[in-house]
Amino acid sequence: MKLDFPPRFSERIGAITLHAVQKIYELDSGKSPEFHGGHRTIRAFDHDELSSIFRDLAIVIPIKNERLRLIEGVLSGIPNECMVVIVSNSQISPVNRFSMEVEMIKQYSQFADKKIILIHQGDPDLAKIFEEVNYTSILDSKKQIRDGKAEGMIIGILMAKIHNKKYVGFIDSDNYFPGAVNEYCKIYAVGFGMASTPYSNIRISWLYKPKIRNNILKFPKWGRTSEVTNKYLNALLSYVTGFETDIIKTGNSGEHALSMSLAENLNYSSGYSIEPYEFINILEKIGGLLPTDSPDIVEKGVEIFQIETRNPHFHEEKGKDHLTEMLQASLLAISNSKVCNLELAKEIKEHLLRLDALYKKDKSVKIESKKYFIMDPIKTIPIDKFGELVKKNAKTFHKI
Repeated sequence: MKLDFPPRFSERIGAITLHAVQKIYELDSGKSPEFHGGHRTIRAFDHDELSSIFRDLAIVIPIKNERLRLIEGVLSGIPNECMVVIVSNSQISPVNRFSMEVEMIKQYSQFADKKIILIHQGDPDLAKIFEEVNYTSILDSKKQIRDGKAEGMIIGILMAKIHNKKYVGFIDSDNYFPGAVNEYCKIYAVGFGMASTPYSNIRISWLYKPKIRNNILKFPKWGRTSEVTNKYLNALLSYVTGFETDIIKTGNSGEHALSMSLAENLNYSSGYSIEPYEFINILEKIGGLLPTDSPDIVEKGVEIFQIETRNPHFHEEKGKDHLTEMLQASLLAISNSKVCNLELAKEIKEHLLRLDALYKKDKSVKIESKKYFIMDPIKTIPIDKFGELVKKNAKTFHKI
């Protein structure tokens, strides 16, 4: 893979370096040793470099009642050296879709010879394990694991940590193009390869998000939710720095990756607020605006890369309810931040009220006021004990 390097522009906030979007020039640069040290604005990663990073990378796929063919297509795009972690939140009854997923993945793995970890998010034994290791911020009032995307992602990070992976990347299960999935994995690898600190975050900026409207295929660049989230995240950053900016293009990027050393130190916000809250939490922890409890991270700094794909992001349509929930979650994550100024918080509140009024007119959309929870960093979990308990007691845990 070949892309522009160093990035053309970067914002620096405290110990954070936030890079502007980088462009890919070749998806496969082959063997290009002349670019590795001689070219000033291009960085090429050959097969060997990518492969060495893939071996340290776990790809987490949260799934919920997806079509089996769609899941298989996503699996087929992930490089063989990567470990795959599937965290299913699919229904168990009346039809046991999780059992169907297990059988499909076992059959697929026989032919692909791929390393796959599979576990169900609602496993009651897993909930008991979290209680035993005193990580209760992921549990609800009934001491069950909450039914949210963020909770599934945390389980995925822990599965990767059990297996000593240095990096963890996330890919949504509703992607129609295996080639796009393959590109995401390569982007994660080159991002970690470019990072000058062990604390790094790689975020995908999609080239286009195709939609079919009036029987015509359109290629908009931004989704409706992403456009609004990016606007308010940039407004927050502008307030912090004193200079207006539009550098953030990946506020709702479900496809993103974290070095394990960063992932284990972050707090996480429940549900669909997790992606924008990662920005917020990094800013709060080491942006220099609040007292820090992470002096080691401040010393070495955090790098955030945003890399634009060549493949379009074509995924399953989830409907208006899903988009509304994502947008509400994103805006609340920003307005509730400790570094959000009163003026911006008021503007976001007014936007939420307009959103509520707009969708109440549409009877096809259900508006629900949800409470969002902040979960503790996973570094508090004794990982060896957690791993032993999962392998011994979690009935839905499968290592294929």
